[in-house]
Amino acid sequence: MAAEAGVSQSTVSRALAGDPVVSEATRARVFEAARRLNYAVDENAARLRSGRTATLAVVVICRPDEDRKDLNPFTYSLLGTVCAAASARGYETLVSFQDGPENLSGRYEDRRRADGLIVIGTTQNLPAWTYYRDLGLGGTRMVCWGSPFDELDWIRSDNNAGARLATRHLIEAGYTAPACIGSEASLQRQFKERYDGYVEAMREAGLTPRLVEIEEGISREEQGRRAARQLIDQGLPCDSIFAVCDEIALGTLRELSEAGVAVPGRLGLIGFDGIRASANAMPPLSSIQPDFAAAGAMLVDKLLATIAGEPNTDRRVPVTLLARESTRRPA
Repeated sequence: MAAEAGVSQSTVSRALAGDPVVSEATRARVFEAARRLNYAVDENAARLRSGRTATLAVVVICRPDEDRKDLNPFTYSLLGTVCAAASARGYETLVSFQDGPENLSGRYEDRRRADGLIVIGTTQNLPAWTYYRDLGLGGTRMVCWGSPFDELDWIRSDNNAGARLATRHLIEAGYTAPACIGSEASLQRQFKERYDGYVEAMREAGLTPRLVEIEEGISREEQGRRAARQLIDQGLPCDSIFAVCDEIALGTLRELSEAGVAVPGRLGLIGFDGIRASANAMPPLSSIQPDFAAAGAMLVDKLLATIAGEPNTDRRVPVTLLARESTRRPA
């Protein structure tokens, strides 16, 4: 092809790779010669020469022995937007679901399988997060969602603002004693941020916060069920509930329904995450929803900035209120 274009082989390589030192006129001659010869660029070879794979690895951390179909729907929504954002930027994604010592493997860069790593998933698997924290501190280029460790680069929802929005929504609907089902001590840092936002909004309204602490080591739905049972056993000392995630809220809703406690007739209820199941609940669950598309884009862009050695200080994904039947105040 070099002879066809009337240039050297090195000039052909630079032109096809997009090297700016090649003039537009020469580049046009090379591409015209490639068209006439039906030449196709070997992208794998080009990537090897550049030292880049044009692939981003995405690891989803699961609870040990968790059936993949039982993963939090939020995780699947986030995974989808990450893959879409990577594709829009010309990158392929290599996805792995990991939960225990036998399948923890994050050395994608060392093996030249990916240029960097995005880790998302449950905080209920501390050994897995510890493994990835050590990789990150060891130089692996990585961005996380859900990490219990702040030492790693991370992206999160604007949890404080979202919790304040949820709590104000209950108060503005006419509820005067909202409780929070959540945690101050969970490894899930989002939960503490959401509880703090709830407390701030309650105090701004001159109301007394009430926390129902979730139990660790059980599913989110069961956490919601047990918290609801605790409130029922106490005689329902609240008129509404802010649950710090939708799966906890849905467990709460099911327990209340089975106990004959009407939502929203007796209690208002709102969650956080905006998963699809919340819209299909009976009644439809009010929720705070992060901008999933923005979340995926921010994770990818932060990782690409890390790979390029460029600054990227973005960390918080904007959220919106989804007001539905579960918080409607009875007339």
